[in-house]
Amino acid sequence: MDFLFNTNVQFFLAAYLVGGIPFGLLLARKFAGVDVKASGSGSIGATNVLRVVKETNPSLAKKLGASTLVLDALKGVLVLSAGYFYGLSEPTLWGIAVLAVVGHCFSPYLNFEGGKGVATGMGVMMFMLPYETGIALVVWVLAAKVIKISSLSSLSALLALVISSFYIHPNLAHAPVIIIAFILFYKHIPNIIRLFRGEEKRIV
Repeated sequence: MDFLFNTNVQFFLAAYLVGGIPFGLLLARKFAGVDVKASGSGSIGATNVLRVVKETNPSLAKKLGASTLVLDALKGVLVLSAGYFYGLSEPTLWGIAVLAVVGHCFSPYLNFEGGKGVATGMGVMMFMLPYETGIALVVWVLAAKVIKISSLSSLSALLALVISSFYIHPNLAHAPVIIIAFILFYKHIPNIIRLFRGEEKRIV
């Protein structure tokens, strides 16, 4: 168990455990009295919180959706910031970023189930690759306004981030970026299937 005293390992564990906190589930249950895992898409993310709570309380839904988005984004940034100020290496910071997303998508508090990872991924990428994330956010906003399908907008933004990272940082070791992108893509497979079937719901 000596490895637990290794600083990098401690930060990796913290990233996974903090990343796994299901803020959407907790907020919706506390303030709206609903279980988002049993309603809508079953996701713990901001989109499903907004969709489920909106059925009974539209004004509260916006607040809880926004709060979920911010908290899910910040939980990865929190551990990354601590690691940065502690002086951890860039590869270690990337490891923290990946594990924060893994924690959200495969939460230890929810039998290794979780959300789609978009907000948490956005948060850690904003910390590690701010220019690429800025481009992705612009793509996400434009796609959301035109397409009005959350999953497709998120996937479009993800693709923009990955592509732009190769242009802006061609010498970057892109493995962590690809891993995070793969996790987010994997978690969106049910959405992709519904898109091909024309069954994916729009955000109105």
